[in-house]
Amino acid sequence: MDHPGASGKANHTDQGRGRESLEPAGRLHYAWVVLAMGTLVVFGALGLARFGYSMVLSAMQAGLALDNTQAGLLATANLAGYLLLSLIGGALASRFGPRMVIAAGLGIAGLGMFFTGLAGGFLSAAVWRALTGMGSGASNVPVMGLLSSWFGARRRGLAAGIAVSGSALALIFLGPVVPGILSQHGEAGWRVSWFLFGGLTLILALAGLLLLRNRPSEMGLRPLGEERGDPQSSTRQDTPGATRPPQADGKLSWGSVYRSPRVWHLGMVYTAFGFSYIIYMTFFVKFLTVEAGYTGPEAGDLFMVMGWCSLFCGLLWGAVSDRIGRRRALMIVYLIQTTSFGLFGLGHGSHALALSAVLFGFTAWSIPAIMAAACGDVLGPRLAPAALGFITLFFGIGQAVAPGIAGAMADATGSFSSAFLLAAAAALLGFVGSWRIRPTTNRHGS
Repeated sequence: MDHPGASGKANHTDQGRGRESLEPAGRLHYAWVVLAMGTLVVFGALGLARFGYSMVLSAMQAGLALDNTQAGLLATANLAGYLLLSLIGGALASRFGPRMVIAAGLGIAGLGMFFTGLAGGFLSAAVWRALTGMGSGASNVPVMGLLSSWFGARRRGLAAGIAVSGSALALIFLGPVVPGILSQHGEAGWRVSWFLFGGLTLILALAGLLLLRNRPSEMGLRPLGEERGDPQSSTRQDTPGATRPPQADGKLSWGSVYRSPRVWHLGMVYTAFGFSYIIYMTFFVKFLTVEAGYTGPEAGDLFMVMGWCSLFCGLLWGAVSDRIGRRRALMIVYLIQTTSFGLFGLGHGSHALALSAVLFGFTAWSIPAIMAAACGDVLGPRLAPAALGFITLFFGIGQAVAPGIAGAMADATGSFSSAFLLAAAAALLGFVGSWRIRPTTNRHGS
């Protein structure tokens, strides 16, 4: 008769071997399924919910008789809702699991977009845009943090870079589709567009509920790219404060998120991106059609080109940040975006505008990818959603205040040029802030 202790030990060993057998080299790791679904979450939560507004803005303004200030305030309402839920969405995901929070957030965003299509005036549109933003924040922030659980430190930046390409897919989709809808449906075209965006996002909410998993251990897996014996504290890159994760003892140390000066610094740097890029994206098509002489389809084509250029930018810059460090990557990206926004502000020539779109496209979603990876580096995978949610508060404040300011500047001056120059100045401040990030001693140097 076998000794019970020996039997238990053997069973434990067999379970361990069985767990490893789920990760053979020739089998698809489920992390790739999570990443694919995460990319589609970004497609709906940001690509359709936020950037779809840029494509329908002119038609929606005409249909609801809005001035540029009101148009900017609608974007502000959306981004204020995003800000509200992004802060607590990451914390909710850390406590209750990302899967349910992400699915619920997408569902709310989808309903918000659908009802935006039914809006009869500025106030009702603002309410539904705010609800859409709340759903976006509740889904986008947790899905980016979720990747820190499924991917080891050596692939975390790469994974985040792939996920943010969901926004690029949306630009590619929106560029040709929305002008066609507007042409076919006339004055009701912007409403039909919102119905389409909302319906697609509701479908994605259901898919997320079915396919996402909270952590690899639920399926007997280790994070993809994590070597045997790698401590979670090995997630150290060129990110300020890369220290041993505070949840190593199994308890979540929330104070380590909100008390970390390095996390606060990342948040301040992130503010510059939120403020600058949202001006560019919100009024991109409006500027081209009203001031630069583009037709709707021509503006949509350039929007799509920007999307194609941005398709792999998160992947590229996430990998670059893995190699040269988060600090250096942020500095490079902010300089490129300063140039892009400045070109839109200084000239109306087609070559300058096309170059601006291409430059922004190559860096468009890189900063969120780098920041998502940085949060995992600083605080580890379980607190990464909460950390990302916290720094997204800063990002969200920048986003929320910028469109209203830009719209008011356009109404006051009769042009969006000054607003784009303001965006360029904010991006330059982002470069300065990135340069002042305190490097740590590690294999990347700085």
